[in-house]
Amino acid sequence: MILLDELTEQLKNMEPDIETIQAYWNNSGLEETFTKLHETSHQEEFWKDPNQAEILKELSKIKQQREMYQHILNTHKELSELIELFGEDEQELEKIKTDIKNLQKDVSKFKVNLLLNEPDDSSNCFLSINSGAGGTESQDWASMLLRMFIRFCERERLNVSILDYQSAEEAGIKSATLFVKGKNAYGLLKGEVGIHRLVRISPFDSNKRRHTSFAAVMATPESPEVEIVIDPGDLRIDTYRASGAGGQHVNKTESAVRITHLPTNTVVQCQNERSQGQNKDTAMKMLKAKLIQRQKEEEKAKEQAKERKKIEWGSQIRSYVLHPYKMVKDHRTNCESPQPDIVLDGDIMNFIEKYLIWAGKK
Repeated sequence: MILLDELTEQLKNMEPDIETIQAYWNNSGLEETFTKLHETSHQEEFWKDPNQAEILKELSKIKQQREMYQHILNTHKELSELIELFGEDEQELEKIKTDIKNLQKDVSKFKVNLLLNEPDDSSNCFLSINSGAGGTESQDWASMLLRMFIRFCERERLNVSILDYQSAEEAGIKSATLFVKGKNAYGLLKGEVGIHRLVRISPFDSNKRRHTSFAAVMATPESPEVEIVIDPGDLRIDTYRASGAGGQHVNKTESAVRITHLPTNTVVQCQNERSQGQNKDTAMKMLKAKLIQRQKEEEKAKEQAKERKKIEWGSQIRSYVLHPYKMVKDHRTNCESPQPDIVLDGDIMNFIEKYLIWAGKK
């Protein structure tokens, strides 16, 4: 039966994801943490514990994850058994088909959520794109990346707004900053941090030669609950006229704001809001988030090293080759796609999943 073969194949294709989930769960220590918190919550004197609320909150979170984990494993096993049992019953197989489709959705969603277990993963984030070595080529490449991330956010139903947009003279952008809001925004985008490399026949070269371009991506989690004191004397605030790719971005007054934190030479800018005051408030929010992120990164030598990489050959995290062949390859995970057009249209979830699995093993 065609339907029987189709359903058997679908369950088989799910096995690598099931194995990934099992391996991650077993290595994460979540089962041990659940047992410990569960035992703690059932102690006689637990109601006196000053950390009661935090413990119950963490227990509830892990309990939900544990229940979904067990549901996925049990359902996958049950559906395999049901296919064997009702292999000749077309009507029952149609019911199983619906169950398999629902399981596929549960597996995909759970796999990503399980991997996003760092404190900042659930935060909104600021995503910055800067063109690198290569002039007009890299500026055009930066604008292609900007579109890719906007399309990705649309696919994942994340709310995205452009806070800053610096047009290049001939084509593309010098830089842009997005504010991405929604479930696990930072967790999904943190793996995109680094240098992105493009190889293609240049549309700006009359001799149709192959060019290599670079652009840098930086993601910073929003940290609304963390207080950081900034000395006003450490700031240089400049105003300028907003500019961008469209009338809504252009302002005839100096409403755009650029703030430089002099001790760290951290620069943020915003031109998206209606007034200079609103742009200043948003820029300060970005600055605080960046300074907090900087503090965290200084505690990790590895992350600090990433910050110092130059935007040029040899430091890329991912390559997008459009000529002489078509291929997108992540150099950390070796994840590949022979369809760069689809990837550049925002279909990057597979790269994100592979990164999260790779990072979780480190």
